[in-house]
Amino acid sequence: MKNSLRFVLLFFVILQTTTLAAQDRYTVKPGDPNGINKWYMGRQIAQVMSHFGIDWLERQEREQEENTSLLLKNLALKPGMVIADIGAGSGYHSTLLSNMVGNGKVYAVDVEREMIAYLTNRIKREGKKNIIPVLGTEKAVSLPVNSMDMMLLVDVYHEFSFPYEMALSMLEALKPGGKLVLVEFRAEDWNVPIKTIHKMSQQQAVKEFKAAGFSFEKNISNLPWQHCLIFRKPKN
Repeated sequence: MKNSLRFVLLFFVILQTTTLAAQDRYTVKPGDPNGINKWYMGRQIAQVMSHFGIDWLERQEREQEENTSLLLKNLALKPGMVIADIGAGSGYHSTLLSNMVGNGKVYAVDVEREMIAYLTNRIKREGKKNIIPVLGTEKAVSLPVNSMDMMLLVDVYHEFSFPYEMALSMLEALKPGGKLVLVEFRAEDWNVPIKTIHKMSQQQAVKEFKAAGFSFEKNISNLPWQHCLIFRKPKN
């Protein structure tokens, strides 16, 4: 009886400690009006771009401004790979990835139902057989454990309302040794014509992903405006 009581007490102590840690993880305070009043590890979280931003995602200038073709080369994709496009939005990158993985699969993950509907129609319209739309949540990518060879996040992570929980979810879904490619506009470069809150520094990104258990591999610094940061899920 005493041992059972000790176990119950210990359980509630652990639960309370975990809850307090989660509460302490984020800070609520005002800041940039283009962000939400929520901060993580010293960084204010940006407002989410909704489906109303599809035209900007599909703009003709995007290849010139971001050199998407070079980004795809950086990924070093191989046929048969299983890729997740996290924050897939309109499917701009998902459709390009689908052409490169051949008989592999691209899981196009987004949290907005309108984006998923747009993606689904696009897949049908373009006849893409290897793209699978996935409705995620603010805290989870909703992908099977140890299933992804690679994840690509382009200009989206800085908008996550729960970045720590999302990073844990992505870590879980990657295969051991799997790669996560984080593409974010460079906060270190004032010449990049993007609002400050929609940029991230390499130092900040590495700090946040290491906190979730990722290892940092390198920054492929050949894109015009963006970091191309490579992270790995540990093999063991």
